[in-house]
Amino acid sequence: MRLLVLLFAFLPITALAQTPAPAPGTPQTDDEKTLYAVGLVLSRSLKDFDLSPPELEVVRRAIADAYAGKPAIDLDEWGPKIQALANLRGERLVAREKEAGAAYLTKAAAAANAVKTDSGLVYVETTPGTGASPAATDRVKVHYRGTLINGTEFDSSYARNEPAEFPLSGVIRCWTEGVQRMKVGGKARLVCPSDLAYGDRSNDDIPGGAALVFDIELLDIVSPSPRAN
Repeated sequence: MRLLVLLFAFLPITALAQTPAPAPGTPQTDDEKTLYAVGLVLSRSLKDFDLSPPELEVVRRAIADAYAGKPAIDLDEWGPKIQALANLRGERLVAREKEAGAAYLTKAAAAANAVKTDSGLVYVETTPGTGASPAATDRVKVHYRGTLINGTEFDSSYARNEPAEFPLSGVIRCWTEGVQRMKVGGKARLVCPSDLAYGDRSNDDIPGGAALVFDIELLDIVSPSPRAN
């Protein structure tokens, strides 16, 4: 009986020991999660600086020093230099993206069934269509998935469970050219160099200079332009 009492007394301690404690700084309450979101927003403004781990520590120290009212430098002197550094680091990021994109496009163009056009687009038909091909002036209905070359998804009509409709004249040049090669009912992959996509501009999801990959399913030509007889 004494052994059983000791055993039952020990079990809760063992169970607690097997449950890992949250890492320091892990948000638990609603307020903590909201404050964590503040950090995520701040991180977006830092993205163009291409910070190394030691540089990120400098930024963290600055936040702590400012919060304590003891900044180590004069903001009036060094603040005006921020934009110049952001521009320089942004150019570095774009150059890196373009280099990686060029290597990816070369590899994609060497794949079976791939066609590299004069513009630099790499077109791969994955499922042949049997319908008509759209013109640049047509409005089309598609399902699509867009990713960075590392596989990160930034947009998807499949995820929204709703096809998209748009005029081919109102999208990026890669789509305008590539979708015209498709037939209704078909599927294709477009690998787009940055100059046929969003160029050197960046946003929260797509880095400046990035090559993009689109898997497209052409569902219909919604409003075809008049065809010559």
